[in-house]
Amino acid sequence: MPQSIIKDTEERMSKAISALKKDLATLRAGRATPQMLDKIVVDYYGTPTPINQLANVSAPEPRLLQIQPWDKGALKDIDRAIQQSDLGLTPTNDGIIIRIAIPMLTEERRKELVKVAGKSGEEAKVAIRNVRRDANEAIKKLEKAATISEDESRDHQDTIQKTTDKFIAEVDKTVKDKEKDILEV
Repeated sequence: MPQSIIKDTEERMSKAISALKKDLATLRAGRATPQMLDKIVVDYYGTPTPINQLANVSAPEPRLLQIQPWDKGALKDIDRAIQQSDLGLTPTNDGIIIRIAIPMLTEERRKELVKVAGKSGEEAKVAIRNVRRDANEAIKKLEKAATISEDESRDHQDTIQKTTDKFIAEVDKTVKDKEKDILEV
């Protein structure tokens, strides 16, 4: 029983790391990546639809994104959604393909993005700590129900803490790598 609690804890902590990595991928660093547009939703015939479900998004050059919609009628909607997003990008539409030139980041904008990355890291840490708390409570319930001894309970809680420390270190490393990527000129 305690092993399933520990396994579930690791799975939930892994999901927090995955969510962090997905969140950080949408942050704009020095170069163009198709994931930058993942958060943008287009109003496509009255249905909110992510851009990557309407078009092929690619980065043919380090400072250029190219969006080729499967339905040419969606060009204007995609263009409008990008302009209204908080990314500060200006698309150019030639009637077939939308191109977005990614400008160099200013020092001020880089610092803002580093703060956003740090905030995402803190949110991931909070999620991991909440998972730890839930697991420890489950172990304590088993101890109160006399399913496991006090020593076993302490050992399992130590294991959960070591797992938590490992995932917190992974969050720190992931955020540090993204910050380095953002600050790179």
